[in-house]
Amino acid sequence: MDRPATRTVACPSCKGPSVYAESNRWRPFCSERCRSVDLGAWASERFRVPAETPPGDDDAVRSEH
Repeated sequence: MDRPATRTVACPSCKGPSVYAESNRWRPFCSERCRSVDLGAWASERFRVPAETPPGDDDAVRSEH
C-alpha cells in the first residue's frame, strides 16, 4: 500500500514550509519558536477578532458615568 504524500503548508508565523502531519508537534507552525511568537501576539493583543458593539451597549456605559 502506498504511503500518503506529506502535506506541507505555509507556517502562519514565518511563512516558511511546515509539515502538516502528526509528526510535527507544533503544526501548523514549523517550530516551537513560531508557535510561541504567535501566542505572544495574541496575548499582547496585537491580534484581535473584530467585533461590533451590540446596540444599546454604548448607552449603558454613558449612563454609568
